[in-house]
Amino acid sequence: MNKDQILKIMIIDDEEPARSLIKVFLKDVTDIEIIGEAGDGFDAIKKINQLRPDLIFLDIQMPKLTGFEILDLMEIRPEIIFVTAYDQFAVKAFELNAIDYILKPYNKSRFEGALKKAMDKIRKNEKNDETLNKVIEYNRMNHEILNRIALKKGHQIRIIEVENIFYIEAQDDYTMIYTENEHFLKDATMNYFENKLDTNIFMRIHRSYIVNIKLIEKIEHYEKESYIVILKNKTKLKTSRTGYKLLKEKLLF
Repeated sequence: MNKDQILKIMIIDDEEPARSLIKVFLKDVTDIEIIGEAGDGFDAIKKINQLRPDLIFLDIQMPKLTGFEILDLMEIRPEIIFVTAYDQFAVKAFELNAIDYILKPYNKSRFEGALKKAMDKIRKNEKNDETLNKVIEYNRMNHEILNRIALKKGHQIRIIEVENIFYIEAQDDYTMIYTENEHFLKDATMNYFENKLDTNIFMRIHRSYIVNIKLIEKIEHYEKESYIVILKNKTKLKTSRTGYKLLKEKLLF
């Protein structure tokens, strides 16, 4: 980034007074422009992808989408200063991955220190893609069992409750998530979902498939010692020998 270029800043926080405080602290800062603000996750993603800021002040506890889900769905990797009330998990994620954050309530001195650090990194064109990706991965692997998944399809953001997922299919380093009538590509591995989904609901029946066992209609013999799982939406999926054995143990047949 050119040293003399105006820095584009976005403020994302669901509390209007919190956004106002940041604007007050930025009032006398030169070479910056506040290009937008958002009070919920959906609006934030839309504006980030449209306006493409250089720096974002991002709250963690957001309605509709959390700060981590916003981070996961962004098309770009701007510099981020996380703004949060004390959250031991979030702070640990930031500290391990050298991401700056400010804890509410904060004073002007702490704010200015975080801003200077971020602006220096941007001016030096120090890309933070890998660092942000590490924060996303840390959040994915250390958070609680998944009960919903934030997904992007075209320009739409969808929140899918996991019980509405019929199955998940491996797509190289990605996965395809299937509901009754739709499917969504997700930048996450099969191992991630295998570790993070409730094992009372989901089972890996094949190296390519994780299935919602509550949505299995029947299991049929296919050929020799192979079987297929038929879901309630009539989708047919192959199961491996190991997968079939696990199904027998879980479903008691």
